[in-house]
Amino acid sequence: MEFPELGEHCSWPPCQRLDFLPLKCDACQQIFCTDHVAYAQHACTSAYKKDVQVPVCPLCNTPVPVRRGEMPDVLVGEHIDRHCKADPAQRQRKIFTNKCLKPGCKQKEMMKVICEQCHKNYCLKHRHPLDHDCSGGVSPTQHPRPGRSAPRGAPRCRGAHSRTRRLS
Repeated sequence: MEFPELGEHCSWPPCQRLDFLPLKCDACQQIFCTDHVAYAQHACTSAYKKDVQVPVCPLCNTPVPVRRGEMPDVLVGEHIDRHCKADPAQRQRKIFTNKCLKPGCKQKEMMKVICEQCHKNYCLKHRHPLDHDCSGGVSPTQHPRPGRSAPRGAPRCRGAHSRTRRLS
């Protein structure tokens, strides 16, 4: 048993389904069921008023204005060729640009690793003065700093562990 006073019939002529939750097309203002409310499903003649899409430049992410009847692809291509402010080389910039200065080493690091004595850039493998035959300043094995009782040849580190007191 149907209740014609509850809900409305779909305006799409082949359908005419009684829908209890009818939807109104925002372009042509007619009532449709959930299957036919999309512009393409009921061949809406007023869809051009509402279904406007603005293409966005893939490089600079800015909207490219397009008039009706113009091809969006052509205008986006023209924008990229003439007006785009994006740096096309930005995607090709390298992350690992800090080359190790140890002769024969071709390793590159993401960030600079500067030796405290010679102030040159090295990879993680050659970051210690003994590993890259450091030429700057005094090597840590020759003269330990005054006031410190580090044994000769002991590794020096300037981290959190070197600041802790010895409990003995």
